[in-house]
Amino acid sequence: KTKIIIMYEPTSALAEHEVEKLFSIIQMLKKQNVGIIYISHKMEEIFSCADRITIFRDGRNVVTKTIAEIDRQEAIRFMIGRELIDQYPSKEIVPGEVVLQVENLSDESERCRGVSFKLHRGEIVGIAGLMGSGRSEVVETIFGIRKRKTGRITVAGKAVNAKGPGRAINAGIALVTEDRKDSGLNLKSSVRENISICTLAQISRAGVLVKKKEIVNVDTQIKSLGIKTPFRDQIVNFLSGGNQQKVVVSKWLLTDPDVFIMDEPTRGIDVGAKHEIYTIMVNLARQGKGILIVSSELPEILGLCDRAMVMHEGKLAGELSRSEFSQEKIMQLATGTEEAVS
Repeated sequence: KTKIIIMYEPTSALAEHEVEKLFSIIQMLKKQNVGIIYISHKMEEIFSCADRITIFRDGRNVVTKTIAEIDRQEAIRFMIGRELIDQYPSKEIVPGEVVLQVENLSDESERCRGVSFKLHRGEIVGIAGLMGSGRSEVVETIFGIRKRKTGRITVAGKAVNAKGPGRAINAGIALVTEDRKDSGLNLKSSVRENISICTLAQISRAGVLVKKKEIVNVDTQIKSLGIKTPFRDQIVNFLSGGNQQKVVVSKWLLTDPDVFIMDEPTRGIDVGAKHEIYTIMVNLARQGKGILIVSSELPEILGLCDRAMVMHEGKLAGELSRSEFSQEKIMQLATGTEEAVS
């Protein structure tokens, strides 16, 4: 018989139809005079279910208004402290040669089965699908977190050994994992230590860390990615979600990979940090990297990607070119209500 319910990012692991059901429950609770505090970075959700909006920036209450008194662009301006004209940076890149080829890939648990595709240099390709469709399992198998049962993976024409992430890293693959706090960061360590962790061999001599090299690398990443931290030895757990994600990206940038895989790259970060992550992706594509994105946010897939692959029950249900993009087509493939296309 609670009178106040606090919902903190309640839709982060929900499919679209489940989100609709949650919103209907919220409306029912409101009619029962239950007060709801709804915390989310997803602007469309705030404007769908809220009566009033309070915006925080840098730990301070910036503004409180009724939904009728504010539009999305104004809300974004209050959130990030500046005007954001285009949410998705422009990407006018002609894809080059094939950098990643996956053939008949299956993992031992068969959460992904018989997946085949190609990724070109300068290309951003999205992997969409419902929760449990096998999206993350595909990229985790490519990276060697999951044991490969069948299939062949090549990067820049060279076969990638199936035995563990170390082989994938050496082959030129980087993976920003779905849960940065669980598997992307050491939360008890500093920003410096987290950024350096994947390149210790390159900044060591005879097994001893060369501190000057490390500091140059770390400070360069902090500056170029705009990581907001009071100092390089700040414990990473005290950073905002967006800055934590930029630390994760930084550690992989230092490995100079050919293939950059990002699993839910903007989950739990604000709209300003999202735009910065998108800009990093586009810049990587301009450098000739192949970018693979797993995302449950369809606008992200539609706004950033050159192609979209859609997973359904562990298999690749279909592939859409940018000219074929629509939320409806993606959802039809994701739910198995449309025949596979290629």
